[in-house]
Amino acid sequence: MTTPSDPYDEALLRFVERFAIVLNESGIPRMPARVFAFVLADDAETYTAAELAAGLRVSSAAISSAVRYLVQVGLLGRERRPGDRVDHYRVYDDDVWSAILRQREPVLRRSEEFLTEGAQMLDPQRPGGQRVRETLEFYRFMRAESARMIERWQEHRRRYRLGAEHQGHPEDNERPRPREHAERKEDSA
Repeated sequence: MTTPSDPYDEALLRFVERFAIVLNESGIPRMPARVFAFVLADDAETYTAAELAAGLRVSSAAISSAVRYLVQVGLLGRERRPGDRVDHYRVYDDDVWSAILRQREPVLRRSEEFLTEGAQMLDPQRPGGQRVRETLEFYRFMRAESARMIERWQEHRRRYRLGAEHQGHPEDNERPRPREHAERKEDSA
């Protein structure tokens, strides 16, 4: 993490706050959303709770419940280094988005089981029975497509990473990154 007056640090924190709002709107509580956005966007591989608190400029107490939530839902992994007395947190998986989709599988399967029972119990000619059947088909579709989506994502990710070594994604070239911009300014001075 860079110093608080560093323009890149300020840009990072602005991004974290904005992305945390999006995550919060999708159901992740506010502080866990901020912590996850920070860990995702900052450069370090692992963080202690104290490092997260300093990086986000919040109290350690706020971090404690946030990392507990993120570990429970599988967005962050917790590890301890030999001889170390503090936990270190990191993005749960190198491919966090595939991991998130895989974690939804048991919920989708369980929902499908309940919906199957409901579809058998309810009259298919009535509006409620029809809605339950359509919902069951949606969950079946989601389960089938999730596996295919992970495969397609991993292929896209491989292509993108190979291309990123040389040129990056075309959309990434639209604006200079804050750190690159700051480094160019320093070099020209």
